[in-house]
Amino acid sequence: MNVETSYEVDLTSCDREPIHQLGLIQDFGALIAVTSDWNVAFKSRNCHEVLGLRKPVEIGDRLADHFSAAALESLRRHAGDAGKLGVVERLFGIDLDESGRPFDIAVHSTGPYNIIEIEPSDTGAGIEYTAALRPMVERLQHTTSAKDLCEEAATQLKRFLGFDRVMVYKFHPDESGEVIAEARESHLDTFLSLRYPKTDIPQQARRLYRTNLFRIISDVNAEPVPLEPRTALGGDPLDLSKSTLRAVSPIHIEYLQNMGVGASLSISIIVEGKLWGLFACHHYSARRLPFKQRTAAELFSQLFSLQLEIAIMAAGNAAKERARDLHDRLMSQLIGGSSLADNLEVIENALAKLIPHDGLSAYINGEYRSRGAAPNEEEFRALVPALNTSSTSSIVHSDALADLIPKAQAFAGRVVGALIIPVSRRPRDYVTLWRRELQQTVTWAGNPEKVATIGPNGDRLTPRKSFAAWQESVSGRSADWSQEELGIAERLRVTLLEVILRVTDEQVQERARAQERQELLIAELNHRVRNILTLIRSLIGQSKGEAKSIDQFADLIGGRIRALAMAHDHITRENWASASLVELLKSEAEAYLVGKANRVNITGEDALVNPEAYTVLALVVHEMMTNSAKYGSLCDSSGSLDIEISFTEHRDLAIAWREHGGPPVKAPTRRGFGSTIIEKSIPFELKGNADVRYKLSGLEADFVIPSRFAEAAPDEQPATQGQAEAEAERVAAEDFAEDETDRPVLVVEDSMIIAMDAEEMLRQIGFSNVVVASSTETALAEIAKKEPILALLDFNLGDGTSEAIARKLTERSVPFWFVTGYGDAVQQLSKSEARGVLQKPYTRDDLQRLVSQLSQKRDGD
Repeated sequence: MNVETSYEVDLTSCDREPIHQLGLIQDFGALIAVTSDWNVAFKSRNCHEVLGLRKPVEIGDRLADHFSAAALESLRRHAGDAGKLGVVERLFGIDLDESGRPFDIAVHSTGPYNIIEIEPSDTGAGIEYTAALRPMVERLQHTTSAKDLCEEAATQLKRFLGFDRVMVYKFHPDESGEVIAEARESHLDTFLSLRYPKTDIPQQARRLYRTNLFRIISDVNAEPVPLEPRTALGGDPLDLSKSTLRAVSPIHIEYLQNMGVGASLSISIIVEGKLWGLFACHHYSARRLPFKQRTAAELFSQLFSLQLEIAIMAAGNAAKERARDLHDRLMSQLIGGSSLADNLEVIENALAKLIPHDGLSAYINGEYRSRGAAPNEEEFRALVPALNTSSTSSIVHSDALADLIPKAQAFAGRVVGALIIPVSRRPRDYVTLWRRELQQTVTWAGNPEKVATIGPNGDRLTPRKSFAAWQESVSGRSADWSQEELGIAERLRVTLLEVILRVTDEQVQERARAQERQELLIAELNHRVRNILTLIRSLIGQSKGEAKSIDQFADLIGGRIRALAMAHDHITRENWASASLVELLKSEAEAYLVGKANRVNITGEDALVNPEAYTVLALVVHEMMTNSAKYGSLCDSSGSLDIEISFTEHRDLAIAWREHGGPPVKAPTRRGFGSTIIEKSIPFELKGNADVRYKLSGLEADFVIPSRFAEAAPDEQPATQGQAEAEAERVAAEDFAEDETDRPVLVVEDSMIIAMDAEEMLRQIGFSNVVVASSTETALAEIAKKEPILALLDFNLGDGTSEAIARKLTERSVPFWFVTGYGDAVQQLSKSEARGVLQKPYTRDDLQRLVSQLSQKRDGD
């Protein structure tokens, strides 16, 4: 096969072979590849023509037979440095054979070869080229943004190179390119903002752009020069990846010819080690740049790349600063202890100017909330299985979510773009920003779908010939999520994780406090149960002598036990609203001092005590009243008790307890749990004072409750008015019960005694048809059998809850109330469809009030 034939094969097969192995160089220079002992292994066909040596260089020659010792020594030294560093070394003005002719040389190593590329030197211009760099770089430093930097660099590079057009060409994430800055001759049409498909620069070319930063084509129409031989003895072609003279693919030549370009130059822009873009320079006639000028231009591009990287980092730092401000703002504004779902408005307001969006949603602990344009709960839940396959630490973002998750097509009419931020590991929780569809028009330099056609050389592809702007309307996509926005979103992810951890920590602390309260409650319960049993035994013993018949005995005992229950009711029932101190004192006196309550004198103004302090105070009053009845002034027939209520000058609540006329008082020799409650509860839990004095004449005590826990009660409602309202409620409840005898009242309760008590109270109101169920299954069966008029649902049923019953009642529009003994559950239960929550223990008056409300609503309807 002769050389010409081989050369033709190279051209027609170039789209199937790597560009850097085509074995072709440009004609303005010569190339020699030598082995480790500096024998010639490859040479370009134009070697003798370019070098003009005394005798032609042949394959296998010793290079020392052609170059002077000084030139060869310099080449050896630079080749060694190039091999160590993996770079291209440059030599300027080298006289190769002492003929007085200077050459500019590039030396690098590849595999077993040192490659020497030689061009005739442009004498005397080196100083001017180098001196021009300083003002060029200084002008770049005056820019304030990456966009301004690119525009200034295009202007400076055009002035320096003298090309007709210099463009800054940026690669997008989809690998398409866009001209973002341009300097051109005034008679040329602009390419600014034109987009080019990713196929215009194949992947192998992109890899070479990272390896070899500078590529020049001095004359698009010049014939490339082949290397001799085509391959080494082992069959491997010479790797020209780092060559400055390497010819480009004929496909690219055809591409440029179709554009009318006579000379081309491209310089890689590398940011953070990645190919960010290119300086693309076009001249509409042949133009050869001296090696020194090209070297200066390459240095300028490297300095520009550093400056661009700094500008991008500065923009990133500014974004980080804004993200830090966002973090501080959110951490100060988010409501302590509440979930992210409850704070969507706060998050949205904080993000409004940082990440433009049309809607926001949160999926936290299985609960979904949204604001603005967003999918509904069912639509978002359909995405969750796919989202759960992504990394827990990676943000999911797309301008067309349906391309990633087809089920997102269900709400594409509302939003199409999503930035999904995972904010937990298990269960998977997400905060999502949404964007509506943005009708876009992308201007391409020729139809991107028609990048190639079958050419005249058989099945080799040829580039498209039309570079007229071609517009494509892009639908189904939102605005892109920028890198800056993604950086802010990543910071937001960390912030929201911190918020969740803070809420979780608060919940853990609250659980610990709840555990402590539960342990105290258990101890108090044991103590009080023993007291109650002792008191009941005493009541029974004392009542034997008073009762003359079984019926009278039962009434007497029943009344006293009901009075005792009333006192305990004050301890548990009034912990959700401020309650009267006087009523507490009277209830305790009535419960423990039957027949002696008139010996308790309460003076001063009444006070309303808030829930936190009321429970504490009720325990103290209970213990004080019990002790007085057992051992103090109320244990016999002569003593009395004075209780004075007042407010100090600082509006603290003061209670003065004075016992008179009872048996002599002695300080207890043993401190029991009751004494601990009296002396330490108020100081420890309310930060108030408790001063108890055991005087011989009678027990004295002074209690001070801080003002934040109590306030003066308003003037009392006249008794006749309160009695009238109670009577009206009783009549309304009885009328309603009488009208609804056909439908049952459903009581769901797993405690038999409480269920029996509830049934009895409902019958007293007037309901003759009361159905009791102890489980979810039984209750649902009763509902299916006959729809109730109303229902009372104990929320906790053994190992489950009554939520399923509540849903069924909601479907049938049956009014119902939850019943619970757990105060912490009231707020959560009140968010359901229930009419309200009854706190255990409840009374007949409470039930009567519920029924009266139903009656009023029915009459209003």
